[in-house]
Amino acid sequence: MGHLMNADKVLAQVLKSHQEKLEAELKAIVGTEPLALYDMLRYHMGWQDEHGRASRQRAGKLIRPTLCLLSCQAVGGDVGQILPAAAALELIHNFSLIHDDIEDNDSMRHNRLTVWKLWGQRQDINAVDAMFTLAYLALLRLKEKGISDNKIVPCATMLTETCLRLCEGQYLDMSYENRLDVTIEEYLTMIAKKTAALLGASSRLGAFLGSEDEKLVACFYQFGKELGLAFQIHDDILGIWGVEERTGKSKSSDISKKKKTLPVLYGLREASSAVKEELATLYSQEPIEGEDIAKIATIFDRIGARDYAQALAKEHYHQSLAQLEKTGLPVSQLTQLKQFVFSLMERDY
Repeated sequence: MGHLMNADKVLAQVLKSHQEKLEAELKAIVGTEPLALYDMLRYHMGWQDEHGRASRQRAGKLIRPTLCLLSCQAVGGDVGQILPAAAALELIHNFSLIHDDIEDNDSMRHNRLTVWKLWGQRQDINAVDAMFTLAYLALLRLKEKGISDNKIVPCATMLTETCLRLCEGQYLDMSYENRLDVTIEEYLTMIAKKTAALLGASSRLGAFLGSEDEKLVACFYQFGKELGLAFQIHDDILGIWGVEERTGKSKSSDISKKKKTLPVLYGLREASSAVKEELATLYSQEPIEGEDIAKIATIFDRIGARDYAQALAKEHYHQSLAQLEKTGLPVSQLTQLKQFVFSLMERDY
């Protein structure tokens, strides 16, 4: 427990060191326009409640923009100069979350009602389109920070390609829900697009804006992608066995919605014939509810699904660190980034 608390403390300290400037940049991009469209965005970001009153509840952990800034810092770049790019990454992340909430029919996120639940799906779509557009306007703010068009245009290309990967990943995720034959290889392809692509883009953009060394940028890209795989697998574990008060979502959600997360796939693959029949019966329900959710989680744990997922997450975590070692950068320049990565993998939320 002390180990976890220490990891939480490190993560909180690293996030806090950039939080104020990031939130100021994000608020400047979203603006103060009184149109209710922007109220939906400000609500989703945690800056105000559903009535428009100021709120102190942050909606996200700012992991992706922080990764971008720390990567820039590691290669010797000017963190203050690239804040708009970091903000763009956070807006794209939130664009994907609002979409996911509709598509997954989720009514709660971070212990609050989702945007579509409050304003309806039609207006939710307007909000998500606005969030997406603001992300690209954010990139253009790099010009005001002294970043040349020769840097901004490739950044826009990277972000656009990443958005396409996100859409592909979400498509695969949804298409797997009613299949019991999804392979672990198919799962890894899906999370490489849905999660790892954006973390890879975060570290890549930070390194690209802070350095002219193409090989260095390539290492940071691979580092972020490996971290993204480890990060998602860790989330899969928390999605079944995490503490709801810490994760901010129901731990029954992934099983109830038949998400093919890594522990689920391993459990389905390794179960005995008799257990597979039991699981097939349980998964035939629409949706899975009540005690059956706990029964499925217990079966997977007994088969060793949690241990398998933890081992694979650790493997990708070490592969991400190996990419940092390939950069040849001094240890002192990588220390804070490594601390950040470690704390992400030890978090319980």
